[in-house]
Amino acid sequence: MLSPKRVRHRKQMKQVKHLRGVENRGTTVDFGDFGLMALDAAWVTNRQIEAARIAMTRYLKRGGKVWIRIFPDKPLTKKPAEVRMGKGKGSPEAWVAVVRKGRIMYEVKGVPEETAREALRLASAKLPVRTKFVVRNQNVIL
Repeated sequence: MLSPKRVRHRKQMKQVKHLRGVENRGTTVDFGDFGLMALDAAWVTNRQIEAARIAMTRYLKRGGKVWIRIFPDKPLTKKPAEVRMGKGKGSPEAWVAVVRKGRIMYEVKGVPEETAREALRLASAKLPVRTKFVVRNQNVIL
């Protein structure tokens, strides 16, 4: 699972307002030939990122190269079940990546377009956002 090696603060505030708007970084396919672009904004957990990666690499049968362009660096806290209100914030349970509209999440290179399209389709089924298949050097309109 992906998670930061160390963080400055163990707990962060939720800040759901960061999901608003369109992404202005990481919106072009830079490393591979094909990419998977987010059409919604959401928190993507480290488990979802890993599940999508596994689905993709299984279909590619260790062919081509895959880049993961998002990293879960935000801690999510949760209080135990059946605990009364108050008594402080819960302990960190998961790590999430903040993904906004327009972000390229995965890239693939070294495989035909049909193979890449199917691999990224399988990966998108594991993610909580609507996605779009994009090709390098192709203008994308959201």
